[in-house]
Amino acid sequence: MGKVLRNNLSDYSLEQKTEEELWLEYHQKRDPKIREVFIKQYAPLVKYVAGKVAVGMPHNVEFDDLVGFGVFGLLDAIDKFDPAKNVKFKTYAVTRIRGAIFDELRSIDWVPRSVRQKTREIEDAIGSLEAQLGRTATDQEIANSLGIDEGEFLKTMMKISGTSILSLNDVWFSGDENDKVSIGDSIEAPMSLNPDVIVEKDEIRRVIVNAISELPEKEKKILVLYYYEDLTLKEIGQVLEVTESRVSQLHTKAILRLRAKLTNIRKGIV
Repeated sequence: MGKVLRNNLSDYSLEQKTEEELWLEYHQKRDPKIREVFIKQYAPLVKYVAGKVAVGMPHNVEFDDLVGFGVFGLLDAIDKFDPAKNVKFKTYAVTRIRGAIFDELRSIDWVPRSVRQKTREIEDAIGSLEAQLGRTATDQEIANSLGIDEGEFLKTMMKISGTSILSLNDVWFSGDENDKVSIGDSIEAPMSLNPDVIVEKDEIRRVIVNAISELPEKEKKILVLYYYEDLTLKEIGQVLEVTESRVSQLHTKAILRLRAKLTNIRKGIV
């Protein structure tokens, strides 16, 4: 954060200040000119996040709409960012931008009812099976539980793949505004697969991280590569030497398996 933002500050008296210095000053004074600098500086980040969200979404979800939703997240991130917390703004902003996009998608209820129902059926089947078996359920076992063959199960996983990213960003635990914890946040946190390093919102995040660590290795790897390493599904396919469609299936299955695990845990807590 030590770089000088000369490009966006050519007409501004603070042009020789570093980004870190500008954040400290904005946090103290809320100067609208500095805010405008940050909006211009990080506008490309909104398009980047919107582009990632757009992958796998139905055709009726427009990229420009996602960008528009994400702008609200950027503005929110700029206003709420605290430079004293020793977190990079980009890392903080990505979560806020993505959250704003998913909040708006939820509000317009873009997921067809039939898809939502099928997603819930599969999630419930996985949860029941794995609670009974005490281990990860296979595709065949899940398909049998649903009364369909394995091929039909995999086709269904492809149909619902566009909704799985949204479900990952649902808030799993919410106290007040500062206590919200989503599954996605826990994956994105550096070293998130090591419960021992988790301090903030300790117990809830630890439960999520433990659930992630219990996923099959390939599914866990896909989650980390996608949400933490920022690889696309296509790039993950190249890393794992499988097709992009297979990565999409595994990604969706990982999300449903993870949500099912957490649902079982939450029922146990209650």
